[in-house]
Amino acid sequence: MVAVVELSEGPGTTAAYARAALGLLPGLGRSGDTLPDVEVQHRGVTVDPGHLAAYDRVCGFRLIDTLPATYPHVLAFPLALRLMTGDGFPLPLIGLVHVANRITVRRAIPSSAVLDLSVRAADLREHPRGRQFDIVATATVDGAEVWRGVSTYLRLDASRAGSRSASSGGSLTGSRPSPVGGAVWRVPARVGGDYAAVSGDRNPIHTSRLGARLFGFPRPIAHGMWTVARCLAALEGRLPGAYTVDVAFKKPVLLPATVRFTAKPAATGWDLTVHSGQPHLSGTVTAGR
Repeated sequence: MVAVVELSEGPGTTAAYARAALGLLPGLGRSGDTLPDVEVQHRGVTVDPGHLAAYDRVCGFRLIDTLPATYPHVLAFPLALRLMTGDGFPLPLIGLVHVANRITVRRAIPSSAVLDLSVRAADLREHPRGRQFDIVATATVDGAEVWRGVSTYLRLDASRAGSRSASSGGSLTGSRPSPVGGAVWRVPARVGGDYAAVSGDRNPIHTSRLGARLFGFPRPIAHGMWTVARCLAALEGRLPGAYTVDVAFKKPVLLPATVRFTAKPAATGWDLTVHSGQPHLSGTVTAGR
């Protein structure tokens, strides 16, 4: 039976990262083979216009009266942190690799909507380089689901052949030839801190050179979800009212960076890439609910 944890107010992220850091101490590590059968809920969530405007600026969206497809992910992220740092979660938060994300927009969500959010973990499974699982988040309005996000995370096992240190916003896939054409984006170093401020994702690999080096990167890396948001912002006005965006994160974007974005029309939507001589993101946008 699913245990429901209902929050009366949104949890912050600072305490969650503190709990995650404690989990790195000897004797306080996490283990286990099952995910907790828990659903974290927060009902009656309203959007702060100032926060939404700040998010839009950081990610490149226009200021309009509907929510960007990636914005409910930000609203649900503190609930996901609460779940992943809570008792009984088998894997430590620090060091997880965000390898893929799928967002389904059932219909356009007005910025004035009152949302009920829920988050749960699902499908802990083996991976050639460790174990992975999904965090499933939903947003409903008046009992009807309007948005669903599935974030896939990988926990690397250093004992398995070929594994290496990595972090969120970068996966472990091989390189492919880079597409030609598209738009050139110059991504400044401040994007890491700016997105951390509006998303609550304050993982130091995105904001601190020292934090990045601890996980094998020469300098901070861009959040994977910022990259997704920036792609969708580039397609504003060309997206249907209901669609699914499905992306895989490849090599991390080291900040600052110059990358190239391509969006090619497909039979049911768009094929997306972000690359800089090496792949950073590939994905699709598919019309329909």
